[in-house]
Amino acid sequence: MSCKFNFSAGPAILPREVLTKAQSELLDCNGTGMSVMEMSHRGKEYAPIIKNAELKFKKLMNVPKNYKILFLQGGAVTQNFMVPMNLLNNRTASYVISGYWSKRTFTDAQPFLGANIAASSESINFSKAPNIDSWRYKKDDAYIHFCLNETVQGVEYFDDPNIKNVPIVCDMSSTILSRPIDVSRYGVIYAGAQKNIGPSGLTILIVRDDLLDFADKKTPSTLNWKIQSENNSMINTPASYGIYIAGLVFDWLFEQGGLGSIEKNNLKKSNYLYDFIDSTDFYINNVDVLNRSRMNVVFNIYNDDLTSEFLIGAEKNGLFGLKGHRIIGGASSLNI
Repeated sequence: MSCKFNFSAGPAILPREVLTKAQSELLDCNGTGMSVMEMSHRGKEYAPIIKNAELKFKKLMNVPKNYKILFLQGGAVTQNFMVPMNLLNNRTASYVISGYWSKRTFTDAQPFLGANIAASSESINFSKAPNIDSWRYKKDDAYIHFCLNETVQGVEYFDDPNIKNVPIVCDMSSTILSRPIDVSRYGVIYAGAQKNIGPSGLTILIVRDDLLDFADKKTPSTLNWKIQSENNSMINTPASYGIYIAGLVFDWLFEQGGLGSIEKNNLKKSNYLYDFIDSTDFYINNVDVLNRSRMNVVFNIYNDDLTSEFLIGAEKNGLFGLKGHRIIGGASSLNI
């Protein structure tokens, strides 16, 4: 079997050790005689799998005790309406637009009314992220929403916001578990699993206890964070196999030395690529050096006519998933 170098944005590559472990347990997990995919999510065989995944995730992220972990479905995009459903409550909210995904998040929030733009870098083609000090919001906003890392444009924030009077809601889908963060600076963190955690179909949410009481009364039970929290993320059948794989990834991250070690490795790899891109007159990266993503090295070829030839040649050499997002084209490298 020949292995490919997969740079896909998501579903993204998983550690080979995790896949091998899952393969060995596919027919018989932990001596149960069953695959995880066959287990009842309410059975005694599955209970330790989801519990251990939650505990490992909390430890990796150093999550304070006054936060809940939810294993949800629908992808991070579903949180585009779950966030206002659970927090807005006839108030206002401010959105920072730093790229394709945060712009889509803001657009999806429009039907709920009260969503305003706190800052935007669209006028400069999202070549940098709006500085946190430039965000304009109301002190009585229900929340401020931003995206820590923009997959499409390759733009990343490296500082945790220090805003005390308004809860911060953050989409961390493509950067979660890539480096340590201070969870206490945030009210809500959510991430689709398919970037850095596991297979698609699972979304992980971290929510501060005091933010669980604002859901609109019309919010369905499966979309209500408080109800999901009270039912241990099992108001309906969870993404049980995705949670199992996530637990294996968490084990692997501990084996690598935790998020501090992962950050050092990500810095080494991304700096190597950026230094090479900057040293040539063939490749170009237009992202401000202060916001160049460690997870998504986005690049173009000066002569765009050569892009198709480059991508064809890359695949012939076993390099897959380098085609840029359909919105902007070019090339990109994710989860390097």
